[in-house]
Amino acid sequence: MVSRESPVPPWRQVTDAVRARIASGDLPPGAMLSIVTLSQEYGIAKGTARKVLAALRDEGLVTVTPGWGTFVADRSGG
Repeated sequence: MVSRESPVPPWRQVTDAVRARIASGDLPPGAMLSIVTLSQEYGIAKGTARKVLAALRDEGLVTVTPGWGTFVADRSGG
């Protein structure tokens, strides 16, 4: 899914794709995201997957629970 010819860096391409999956409900609140899963699913390095999760965390789309993992945040507001 990552285009090597694109001027957009791979981490940004994957961040945009995961953001769209969260917005569409394909990744519902509470869904777990992992470095290994992202690296395998999108064909990216684990370091790149870490950057994707950090960007999503900074946007408030995922929450990190130490010792448990990274999960899609509940953005229902209620």
